Amino acid sequence: MKFKGTDTYVATQELQVAVNASIHLEKPLLIKGEPGTGKTLLAHEIARALKKPIITWHIKSTTLAQQGLYEYDAVSRLRDSQLGNAEVEDIANYIKKGKLWQAFDTEESVVLLIDEIDKADIEFPNDLLLELDKMEFFVYELQKTIKAKKRPIVIITSNNEKELPDAFLRRCLFHYIRFPEKETMQAIIDVHYPGLEQELVQQSMRLFYELRDIRGVKKKPSTSELIDWMKLLLMEKIQAGDLENIDLTAELPPHLGSLIKNEQDLDLMREMLKRGKRF
Repeated sequence: MKFKGTDTYVATQELQVAVNASIHLEKPLLIKGEPGTGKTLLAHEIARALKKPIITWHIKSTTLAQQGLYEYDAVSRLRDSQLGNAEVEDIANYIKKGKLWQAFDTEESVVLLIDEIDKADIEFPNDLLLELDKMEFFVYELQKTIKAKKRPIVIITSNNEKELPDAFLRRCLFHYIRFPEKETMQAIIDVHYPGLEQELVQQSMRLFYELRDIRGVKKKPSTSELIDWMKLLLMEKIQAGDLENIDLTAELPPHLGSLIKNEQDLDLMREMLKRGKRF
């Protein structure tokens, strides 16, 4: 059972090694990288490649680790007891399984994605140490331990908004998805747009990387934005020749709003045009 990428996801050799090491060693894989480099998509493609279900836990700033295990609805039980509902006798009726419990409870191994773990409180990763390490947790209301029937493949993503605790990092394998070099980017484009005129690809990539190289750009365009931009170019039937003579110090590319996503960077582009030189 090895991950080698898929027909829609180009995985570098380094990334393949990291994913397969995580599966072999049965350790969570912590994935970092620029936004738009395919961190979240990776988990879905692993599941697709290995023909496994995926359970996704999207983390927010208000998410608590306990919610990933289970939640006890004491309010509903109290209400039902006042109404004389027979279900109130069984406390299990008021236990809601979290994403980890769902992953532990499956008869086959699944892919568990814990997405953007750095959005939560700093204590959030520490609160999951035992559960991710031992693959078990205790339900106090039921007085029983829940153990994983089959150990899930755990993929954890982070945008580096917060530093993660050392104790948590020690329990994970780590991989940083570097921004694709031109050769890898070419392969990614070929996957999304097979048979596309290569001159158009080359001119699009030239402008894309030139935009990324401008000093002072706050939010550099990402891989996913390049794919969206090229879709617009194709929709508008823009040819390679239309892009070939574009010099960023004299003219901005068409549909720039699909690549540049904030007003500071747009102002920087306009200032560059005004001065007639690149920063």
